[in-house]
Amino acid sequence: MPYVFKIALRHLTANTGQTALLASGVAMAVFIFIFMSALIGGLADLLVNRTLGNLAHVTVEASDVDLPLLAPHDGETALVARQRSTRRDTGILDAGPLRDMIETMPGVSRAALEVTEGGVLLRGERVQRVSVTGLEPDRLNAIIRFDRAMQAGTARLTGDTLLIGATLAEDLGLSVGRTAVLRGDTGNSVTLTVGGVFRIGAGQIDGASAFIDITTARALFDSPNTVSRIAVRLDDFDAAPRAASRIEAATGLHATPWTETSEQLFDALVAQARTGLVLKSFAMLTIVIGIASSLMLTTYRRRPEIGIMRAMGATQGFILAVFVIQGALIGVIGGVAGGALGLVALVPFPSIEDVQPGQLPIDVAQGSIGVGIALTTFAATLAAILPARAASRIDPVEAIGQ
Repeated sequence: MPYVFKIALRHLTANTGQTALLASGVAMAVFIFIFMSALIGGLADLLVNRTLGNLAHVTVEASDVDLPLLAPHDGETALVARQRSTRRDTGILDAGPLRDMIETMPGVSRAALEVTEGGVLLRGERVQRVSVTGLEPDRLNAIIRFDRAMQAGTARLTGDTLLIGATLAEDLGLSVGRTAVLRGDTGNSVTLTVGGVFRIGAGQIDGASAFIDITTARALFDSPNTVSRIAVRLDDFDAAPRAASRIEAATGLHATPWTETSEQLFDALVAQARTGLVLKSFAMLTIVIGIASSLMLTTYRRRPEIGIMRAMGATQGFILAVFVIQGALIGVIGGVAGGALGLVALVPFPSIEDVQPGQLPIDVAQGSIGVGIALTTFAATLAAILPARAASRIDPVEAIGQ
């Protein structure tokens, strides 16, 4: 076996320029593989952080209530379709224990009670329609990370304060410390002080949402004993459909995963993952074709040398091993070089949380450097099999005669 390696190394070092060029091509393909993995993974994380990162992974609401059927009059027949209410009017009673139970379920990170209704925010003559959400002060950051998005004020709620987005604050001319009147669709009103201004990066939240203390929200919307929903965050957002099924079975409530409420985002993530797989497959295919074509050329050039080795007693297996080892060595050298190049090139990029508009969302952790080197070595070894078989079948008499 050492002699086989010696012959393989001799073939590679006999033409250092060709070997260096081939290893450089492999290194570049590996670099592309690593860069695309880091870019696609980082882009997916950025999409999740900017959209799904501020949404509940599972939303738990009261089950739909069937509307009553109309009774037919005497002597008449009435055909009435059985319908289901499109609005969950009842809310969730005694939601605190249910929330605590949901939090104990496997895969659940946090759960929080929410009261959600519509209303208007008034400051002087300026009026803005808003979505009002009552949150638990001690679970303020359970779903939306207000603590990371504050532009002014603090991420804290009390009974007489509210948090609003930067776009809404600009539209109404509000800032921290200013007061505004919040009027619910029930007709009730409350005067609140702006305690904080945030920018999430989602237009609907930044421009048309107001967040208040859940106790204040219950009084404003005349729902002292109920909440609109229980918002759930999971450790793995991909597990949302399975988690929703478990929650629904355990609570008897209607649980909706984000894959249903944000279908466009889900489709985008699936399409992005498939695109990344195709691009990385092309990178691997480039490696296979490059190494196979180079070794086929080497086989043709070394036909006389191979014929002499065969005439001296070298077996087909020996010749096969020489060329397969050459392919594996090229894969290892190019893979390690490409991995080092990828690491050096990707490290300077900021983390996903710190990505600014116009910057590439690169996640070094998803660069798959080890996977890239391993796949490259395997692909290079696989690519060497065809030319190795061709070399092992050379007739020594014909080869020497050339």
